[in-house]
Amino acid sequence: MIYIDVPEKNRLTSFYLATEEYVARHIADNEDYFFIWQVPPTVMVGRNQLIDNEINLPYCREKGIHLLRRKSGGGCIYVDEGCLLFSYITHNDQVNLVFTQYIDRIVQMLRQLGINAEAGGRNDILINGKKVSGNAFYHVPQWSIVHGTMLYDTNLQNMVASITPSQQKLNSKGVQSVRQHIALLKDYTTLSIEEVKRQTKEFLCTSSLTLTEKDIKGIEEIEQDYLSDEFTYGNNPRYTMTNKQRIENVGELEVLMELKKNVIKHVNIMGDYFLTGDLDNAILKPLQNIPYTKQAIEAALPEQVNHIIRNLNKAQLVDLIVDPPKQ
Repeated sequence: MIYIDVPEKNRLTSFYLATEEYVARHIADNEDYFFIWQVPPTVMVGRNQLIDNEINLPYCREKGIHLLRRKSGGGCIYVDEGCLLFSYITHNDQVNLVFTQYIDRIVQMLRQLGINAEAGGRNDILINGKKVSGNAFYHVPQWSIVHGTMLYDTNLQNMVASITPSQQKLNSKGVQSVRQHIALLKDYTTLSIEEVKRQTKEFLCTSSLTLTEKDIKGIEEIEQDYLSDEFTYGNNPRYTMTNKQRIENVGELEVLMELKKNVIKHVNIMGDYFLTGDLDNAILKPLQNIPYTKQAIEAALPEQVNHIIRNLNKAQLVDLIVDPPKQ
C-alpha cells in the first residue's frame, strides 16, 4: 500500500475528502492508497442525512465548529485535532468486501499496539465494548473509498453537544448517552498521537507518494463541490409524509414523501444507512409518479434491494414505505 503525503496545515475537511476522490480518479492505478489527516473541530453528516435531525446548529455556530456533508453513508460525526482520520482508496469495487477487510486491518494494527480492539456493529471498532472508530465507504467507478475516525483525545463535550443522535439509535447501542459508548485511544496506550500516526503508517504502507502542485490544484477544484451550500444543505427536502424506522444491521431509515391525490410525487430516503448501489435510479425514480399502494410499490422496486442499501431486503423497505411500525 502507498502512503499519500498530504498537507497537514491550514486545510479543512473538504480538502481531504476531495483528495480521496482525486487520488481515485487521477492518480490511482492498481495500487492501494492510504493517508492520515487531522482537522479543526468539524461536524460531518452522512450523504443521506437530514441536517436538522442530526446537528445542534446553534451550538456549532457559537463554538465555531465547521459543518460539512460527505459523500459516504453512515451517521453524523464530530471530529477535531484530537481525532485521527484515515482514508483508504483501493482498486476494488466490491465495497462490502473492501469495507470488512479494511476494518479487520485496522483492528490488527491496534492489536499490534497492544490494544484489545475488535470489530463491532455495522461499521465500528470497539475497545472493551466502547466505540473508538467509526467507518464509512462509497464508490467511484472501479474504485472503493473507505474513511474512518480514530478517537485519540477528542473533545467529548463538543461531541455530545454538537450532534443529536436519536434516542432509538442510542437505545440500539444499549446506552443512554454518547459519553457512555465512546472510548479514547489515549486511555489504552502510552503512545502519543504522533506515535500512533507513525506506527499506523508503518503497519499499513510500504512506500509513499508526495502530491505535486498540479495535484493540489486538482484537489482544490474538487473541493469546491464540498464547500457549496447546494451540496451541504440540498438534501434537506420539504415533505408531507415521513416514515421512520431503525432496522438492525441496516441503520436508521427515514422515508420522506410528497403525496398528491395518493400519488407519490417526490420521495427520498434519508438516514445513516450504507449505499452499495445507485439509489436514485434503482429506487427513488421508479417510486415517483406511482400510486401510493403496496402493490404499486412492490412492482416498482427491484428484487435485490440489498444491492442498493446494505443489508436491507425488499419486504423491509416496502413495509417502511406503506406500513411502518408505530413509534
